[in-house]
Amino acid sequence: MRAESVVFEVDRSDLRKTRVVPLEGPDGEGLAPGEARLRVDAFALTANNISYAVFGDMLKYWRFFPAEGNWGRIPVWGFATVLASRAEGVDAGRRVYGYLPMASHLVLRPERVGAAGFLDGAPARAELHAAYNSYQWTDADPLYRAGEEPQIMLLRPLFSTSFLIEDFLSEESDFGAGTVIVSSASSKTSLALAACLKRARETGGRARAVTGLTSASHVGFVEGTGLYDTVLSYDALETLPAEPSVFVDMAGNKTVRLRLHTHLGDALKYSCSVGGTHWEETGGAKGVPGPRPTLFWAPERVKKRQADWGAGGLQDRMSEAWRAFLASAGGAIEVAHISGPEAVSGAYLDLLEGRTPPRAGLVMHL
Repeated sequence: MRAESVVFEVDRSDLRKTRVVPLEGPDGEGLAPGEARLRVDAFALTANNISYAVFGDMLKYWRFFPAEGNWGRIPVWGFATVLASRAEGVDAGRRVYGYLPMASHLVLRPERVGAAGFLDGAPARAELHAAYNSYQWTDADPLYRAGEEPQIMLLRPLFSTSFLIEDFLSEESDFGAGTVIVSSASSKTSLALAACLKRARETGGRARAVTGLTSASHVGFVEGTGLYDTVLSYDALETLPAEPSVFVDMAGNKTVRLRLHTHLGDALKYSCSVGGTHWEETGGAKGVPGPRPTLFWAPERVKKRQADWGAGGLQDRMSEAWRAFLASAGGAIEVAHISGPEAVSGAYLDLLEGRTPPRAGLVMHL
């Protein structure tokens, strides 16, 4: 058991300002009926979490783990162990996978406890989407394998989003396009999307070309993954052929978006806004020619496919694609374990400033 219980926070108006502050003690004292205290074993930090912070107000990410004043707690994905519980059906010692703060411990209010896991019923999360409020028992999780915990933390949430984007594009017949262009091509979400698009083509699904846009320094890494048909630096964006295309924007860079929309003109059939990895260059789409960028909201797609296929049907399809993704692309990531408040703070700032190598997968412990 850690000697001190702490949480990492950022200034919501200046993501470069951070602090690590104490939390309540890690024992079971003070738990109200229905509450459980968990130790955070490990969590992953990726560009996806930076997007959570960038869009924290608009998409309500700051509301999952409220902090005082203008401070915010960035949500992350990871594993935690129940230390003490006054919630029925939640036993000390069991482990869960789910949505966590960047902290050493947290208190949840488990509800709808079942064989697969539970939902957090904290009042602050009552109006937030269930996809982010679910905690899965590792011993009942069909995607869990003990030797793959780093890959699960780093890639599973990103893969889920990418799987759903590919499914959406397929259902829409790519809006009549034959090429999918993906920005921030070195990001893990983009790599997962490229893998899903490639797999669809190889398994009899839609055959579309996949082009990745990335910084000049990352072109070699992205090409080396073998997931894209074409890789271009942002400087070469205007060399894209004016062919019917869909743009999946993981970067959120307003300048890149304007250049691409202007260059492709009527050939751009759909513009899908997903992330904000270029967090200082994000901005509105007012005045952008061509199709208006449309936000992709994964929880809504989950709701649709659960209605279409049932929860089990969606899980089965996603599990099959997940195993294929790990086999084809999991080796592109090198796991780096980061421990302690100072190291976590430094690694966060490196990621924020774009200094983290694209191959690195940050697994953190506070």
